[in-house]
Amino acid sequence: MTLTFYWYPNCGTCKKAKKWFDDHNIDYTSIHIVEDTPSKEELLGLIANSDLPAKKFFNTSGKKYRELNIKEKIKDASTEEMAETLASDGMLIKRPIVTDGSKVTVGFKEETFQENWL
Repeated sequence: MTLTFYWYPNCGTCKKAKKWFDDHNIDYTSIHIVEDTPSKEELLGLIANSDLPAKKFFNTSGKKYRELNIKEKIKDASTEEMAETLASDGMLIKRPIVTDGSKVTVGFKEETFQENWL
């Protein structure tokens, strides 16, 4: 099984996740989340498979999130609208996102990775 690993190479959390995969000899295809931002449709699929609310896909600690006042914009937004906002700029997306096509994890917690990807 090869995982799809959406990441931003300058992100410390992404580097930790990548190291974890490498240390555990797990195959993955990495996708630069800013240069190759997932489409609205891809994001809707990831959200649907994640068991997480769409709001959890936002990089709430990011500069762009604060600059664009996304918190207010998504307060009453539908999942569709949130996916559209996320697809507009990869820097708005919490990372890394990992999927095997059916399961999805967002962010990096070692316990979560062990449960899902080992």
